[in-house]
Amino acid sequence: MSSIHHTKGIVLRTVKYGETSLVVSIYTEMFGLQQYMVNGVRTNKKNPFLHSAQLQPGNVLDMVVYHNDRQTLQRIKESKQLIQHETEVSNITRNAILLFMLELLQNCLKQPDAHADLFYFLEDVLSGLYKSSESQLANLPLFYIIHLSHFFGFRIMDNFSHTNQYLDLHEGQFVSSNPSHQLVIQPPLSEKIAQLLRAMQIAELGEIKLNRNQRNQLMDDLLQFYAMHIHPFSKLKSLAIIRTVLEE
Repeated sequence: MSSIHHTKGIVLRTVKYGETSLVVSIYTEMFGLQQYMVNGVRTNKKNPFLHSAQLQPGNVLDMVVYHNDRQTLQRIKESKQLIQHETEVSNITRNAILLFMLELLQNCLKQPDAHADLFYFLEDVLSGLYKSSESQLANLPLFYIIHLSHFFGFRIMDNFSHTNQYLDLHEGQFVSSNPSHQLVIQPPLSEKIAQLLRAMQIAELGEIKLNRNQRNQLMDDLLQFYAMHIHPFSKLKSLAIIRTVLEE
């Protein structure tokens, strides 16, 4: 039997079902990853408690839901959008970063288990996405990649120093000499990783100076780091898009 709960959620993906309905993947604060059947939302008939514009990927919702642990498809009773975008939603760069963030997250989510701290991290980053300056926005994907891994059981240790300047991605830590394998980030780029690790707020990202080639190299290296720990780890379709929009 379903019970009614109040939870926040982040829309990850929507799939059309039939002529008027949607199946919506939402990462919730209370239940983790859940699938919701939303009937009749693709019609002209207005529902004051739930409409299709709320169900766009990346939206953060305040929801009242029916939940039954024995069912794979849950129901939404009502919802409202929590984060109102302060810039144009159609901004190409922000949309590309949003798609990248959601695709990487879905690549990592293998179980539906709830993780409230992960939800709060995602909520903060999504809020910052629409408030960031251009210089902050350029480094946001790297900040997200580095800090997201903590919630999936692997991370890069914050032990960079004058003696430990080589980032050994096999070990997930900075070491004093260049390892013999290929999965290493050498100085000066390793110091940029250390700066990103120590950044706790998106507002700090504008102070980290990187050019396009450096960002691309770091992104490739860090995604290899993910592939060592997440199985399977699919190639990200949004990677080419984000590289294109951040070239400018």
